[in-house]
Amino acid sequence: MTKAIVVRSLGGPEVLKLEDMPLGAPGPGEVQIRQAAIGLNFIDVYFRTGLYKTDLPFVPGKEGAGTITALGEGVTDFAIGDRVAYASADGAYAAERNVGVKHLVKVPEGITLETAAAMMLKGMTAQYLLLQTYSVKPGSVILIHAAAGGVGLIAGQWAKALGATVIGTAGSQAKIDLALAHGYDHVIDYGKDDFAERVRELTNGAGVDVVYDSVGKDTFPKSLDCLKPRGLFVSYGNSSGPVEAFNMGLLAQKGSLFATRPTLFAYIATRAALDACANSLFDVVRSNKVRININQTYSLADAGRAHTDLETRKTSGTTLLIP
Repeated sequence: MTKAIVVRSLGGPEVLKLEDMPLGAPGPGEVQIRQAAIGLNFIDVYFRTGLYKTDLPFVPGKEGAGTITALGEGVTDFAIGDRVAYASADGAYAAERNVGVKHLVKVPEGITLETAAAMMLKGMTAQYLLLQTYSVKPGSVILIHAAAGGVGLIAGQWAKALGATVIGTAGSQAKIDLALAHGYDHVIDYGKDDFAERVRELTNGAGVDVVYDSVGKDTFPKSLDCLKPRGLFVSYGNSSGPVEAFNMGLLAQKGSLFATRPTLFAYIATRAALDACANSLFDVVRSNKVRININQTYSLADAGRAHTDLETRKTSGTTLLIP
């Protein structure tokens, strides 16, 4: 048996219930892990509310880290005792679990399991956004919404290390200060200022090369007004609700813009892609160019409270659930 959060009906944080669940031996191509920590992400909310579809009942969560305690048939690249982490394996909200090795990477020396659980989904998201969806380089000027969020704090530091001018948005002075301490050159209080106007002021009217937007409904279409002609709008989340359907002609009207809606899971769909993305993340963290700060921890039993705090913007940076 293991303890796990089970969602039996869609709804608010109150549907997250801690239950005893049977845990069998790992199947072919799987290992069993004892989890040290589980990452909290907005995608967990999307599944809980039904914005993203899955069958009921289900165990939420995609990110965690722990130690292998048993091997399934055919597993040769991992061993009992290995420290491992993952960012794309459904069912993370559990004390122990079975997971396919296709999702796993080994955690290198110098990185704790808690740090790994805090950074895999968010850190690999920052990696593909900055190095693959758009290639940030010295001289790039970029805008990152939700600068004090989990992805935002990692991406700000990483983009600065790549030589970019980094502009962010945040919703309080405390979050602005936090972002400024994590690589951002400028942070706009979107509750007080028109962020598109401020971006134009900060760039002397030129605009930015790329906008990374995890907010969605509340920041669209104004994010398009921040871009240079032929700039790129990257919508990778929707914490305020999804971007509504729009006429593609809008991209032409605002400067022959490009737009994309990427997901991490498409960027790590093969073993080679997963390893490359994870190793890039591990390297930049071990170089101390990017610091992973765990700003909140909750017990697994308090997952509902963690979701409430996440949705009401009481959290900043990275949050962990501890089994």
